[in-house]
Amino acid sequence: MNYSTAADAGSVAATPASQQRDGKFRNAAPRHQLGWMRSLKLMVTFLFNKPANTVPAAPIPVQALSRAQLLAAPDASLFRLGHSTLLLKLNGQFWLTDPVFSQRASPLQWAGPKRFHQPPIGIAELPPIKGVILSHDHYDHLDYAAILQLAAKTEHFIAPLGVGDTLVAWGVPAAKVRQLDWWQSTTIADVQLVATPSQHFSGRGLLDGNKTLWASWVIAAPGLKLFFSGDSGYFDGFRAIGERYGPFDVTLLETGAYDAQWPDVHMQPEETMQAHVDLRGKWLLPVHNGTFDLGLHAWHEPFDRIVALAAQRGVAITTPEMGQAVNLRQPDPGRPWWLPLAAR
Repeated sequence: MNYSTAADAGSVAATPASQQRDGKFRNAAPRHQLGWMRSLKLMVTFLFNKPANTVPAAPIPVQALSRAQLLAAPDASLFRLGHSTLLLKLNGQFWLTDPVFSQRASPLQWAGPKRFHQPPIGIAELPPIKGVILSHDHYDHLDYAAILQLAAKTEHFIAPLGVGDTLVAWGVPAAKVRQLDWWQSTTIADVQLVATPSQHFSGRGLLDGNKTLWASWVIAAPGLKLFFSGDSGYFDGFRAIGERYGPFDVTLLETGAYDAQWPDVHMQPEETMQAHVDLRGKWLLPVHNGTFDLGLHAWHEPFDRIVALAAQRGVAITTPEMGQAVNLRQPDPGRPWWLPLAAR
């Protein structure tokens, strides 16, 4: 299938999807496959034998936000709302990455990974959103209920190929949707958005695996350049992105839900650190942690490991609480807010 993609001036002629073969998207290098027996064992572990410390013993701290606070916030502010959901204020406009506000990262309301904390602000209280930036179609990154609520108050939805079609099928007006292949870009309100490669997969069920593309994003506003990884295993694409678009003021990199059994789709903290270096990042803000139980490691381990690595390598890192404001031009290291809970 060919996709109509969006560029700086709007829709352009349909072009072949670079990573699509036989109706499915692929990584640049083949992904490691577990096999059915190991997959079954892993499923049993997730259902019946997970370590107790994958979930915090008490609610994690959250700094509640109001619309008035957000409107008064200075430009180049970031607020972590949970997992990979980030609210950015760029050029006086608000942007959301991978907005997930539901209680569970699951198609079910009664089962599946449940939030460790409530969002610092509800969708209804958010100010108008200039753009929603989506990395891929998984339940912990593409929240159907959130998209329906955001559709009326969001001006643009920017997504990888195929994900935009999903949004339109859900009822988002097609005129609001721009979908890009890897290395394509679009500019909205002086913010350039470039869909860059990642190493992952997609799908919401048994029959739609890899029918939509996954991507990372370069987010460039005047005087400020950010990188948002979405989900990705470590691969040489980070170096290519860094050479082409770096250096980055802040890298927003996945650090969580990793395991040696699925090395190609999520990064170990050591790989996250190397990706930051490859990207030529100045500050690292680890995401994809602290909200959902999606791995077999202790819930706080991603923070412990990445902060220790940053200290060893002299890398500037910021670990804000959920809802805490971050000045993207001059980030603050923050405090190890997870340590008191980890000790319980």
